[in-house]
Amino acid sequence: VSRARVAPESLANLKIVFRIARMIPRALESAVRASLRRFPVVGLVGARQTGKTTLARKLLRAMPGGTVLLDLERPSDLAKLAEPELYLEPLAGRLVVLDEVQRLPGLFPVLRALVDTRRRPGRFLLLGSASPDLLRQSAESLAGRIAYHELGPFALHEVGGAHAARLWLRGGFPGS
Repeated sequence: VSRARVAPESLANLKIVFRIARMIPRALESAVRASLRRFPVVGLVGARQTGKTTLARKLLRAMPGGTVLLDLERPSDLAKLAEPELYLEPLAGRLVVLDEVQRLPGLFPVLRALVDTRRRPGRFLLLGSASPDLLRQSAESLAGRIAYHELGPFALHEVGGAHAARLWLRGGFPGS
């Protein structure tokens, strides 16, 4: 009996798809989708481990056309933005997700220039902490171009009453 070999990267992709398929639906999802249809930049902010990246991956799967996800905690993705305008300009027809965007505060003026050159809804989805510094930096550079959404921990209506005790003990945050 021969066994087919599965490449490790394929296995990792299957795990992500499985996690998304069994993901708890977030109440904020429809609002983020609506903002992506209306604004060139959408900011999804919140504390760590609230599901920002997971929600973004779910949204990416449903987006028409190509999408790009850059995790700015990964040195290889951060290196792609050494010349952000040169990297991002050719991606004007795709949704670009920038995860942990607070790691690159100098990026906001570049995003403004790119949006002003070729304005269309759903161009960038920015994920990051809800820190006052991040919100101030992006608000100054992207005023009138960005819609913000704050993703908090799970709410009782999202997980159901049967999970209330566990939700209470974790403060609404998922296990990590």
